[in-house]
Amino acid sequence: MRLQASPPRITVVGIGADGWPGLPERLRELVLAAQVVLGGRRHLEMLPSGPGQHRQVWPSPLSEGLVPLLESLAGREVVALASGDPMVSGIGTTLVGLLGADAVRVEPAVSSVSLARARMGWSAEGCSVVSLVGRDPRVLLRRLAPGRRVLVLSSGAATPATVAALLAGAGYGESRMTVLGDLGASTESRLSTTSDAWLAAPPEQVPALHVLALELAGPPGLGVLAGLPDDAFEHDGQLTKRDLRASALARLAPSPGEHLWDVGAGAGSVGIEWMRAHPACRATAVEADSGRAERIGRNAGRLGVPGLDVVTGRAPNALAGLVAPDAVFVGGGATRPGVLDACLSALRPGGRLVVHGVTLETEQLLAHAYRTHGGELTRIAVESAAPIGTFTGWTPARTVTQWALSAPVRHDLE
Repeated sequence: MRLQASPPRITVVGIGADGWPGLPERLRELVLAAQVVLGGRRHLEMLPSGPGQHRQVWPSPLSEGLVPLLESLAGREVVALASGDPMVSGIGTTLVGLLGADAVRVEPAVSSVSLARARMGWSAEGCSVVSLVGRDPRVLLRRLAPGRRVLVLSSGAATPATVAALLAGAGYGESRMTVLGDLGASTESRLSTTSDAWLAAPPEQVPALHVLALELAGPPGLGVLAGLPDDAFEHDGQLTKRDLRASALARLAPSPGEHLWDVGAGAGSVGIEWMRAHPACRATAVEADSGRAERIGRNAGRLGVPGLDVVTGRAPNALAGLVAPDAVFVGGGATRPGVLDACLSALRPGGRLVVHGVTLETEQLLAHAYRTHGGELTRIAVESAAPIGTFTGWTPARTVTQWALSAPVRHDLE
């Protein structure tokens, strides 16, 4: 979303853990000369007095109050205070998204991420960063792999205990956790232990401002490519099986920032794997059965993508009002009147559609769609080895008809 009114010009100043005295002189002068200063209560309280200067604490919740606040400041010179680098999961990113890069100037301090890497001796390319600030902590679960290094941006003093419980529950109890407190300040601290040890004997005090460094130790991860084992999902049989799922996702082609509809989602496996492909991928699972819809939510959380949106309802009516998709998978209910048409009409230019069917009726529908729209029509038969008495033979699964279509890309004329 962008602000429609004339935006204020904002300079975002990053403050390190050493506070106001650690700011360069030119930035201290900039802050004190501003008409308006925005920031958290902690940041505003560290400023010296500024007669005639209006100081405003960020609204809570920020998502609801930020736009009205910025609209009220139109035409004024504003400074916003932030911690460290405001463009690392910070307010700077939010303000640029609302006002545009031309209206926001960022003066960063050394980020807590850079300081944490320096303290741990980790290279930037040798570790990943996960923010749990305002996020469901289960997003960490999709990063689990033995030997990996992860920096966690914590939301408060309770975060290490939450992370320790998640790690232990996933079989990563021997992972080393290092709490790096008040980085860059005279009160900087370091506490290192394992997640199991943390749960057995939690420390009495944890710095509110800290970065959590994880050195992961546990079982092999589930991998990053499509085709998770079927037993990775809780299901009642309504599940797009592994080989078919991998085929569908290869054609759906998840890309960063894109949105998927998983229609007739069953256990939610396609939408979950779409979101696991990249942290910026988003998905909506549409499922008519309320019990299955609840199961989708459990699967998504356990597999590290708790942000999967689950809509309980029957297509096509349940599709009305959803964010337009870049890709659509129809795993069930394709023969229901209006479903296929609704998915085709909602698809963005360049979007992809994949439909699976196992009945003759669905096969006839997909054959007609193929003749009408083109695309790719495939029949997929999978057989698995299984015991036959004292011997081994092939057990066939139901043959699935798959129709895949890529919508044309519109090239706007000048």
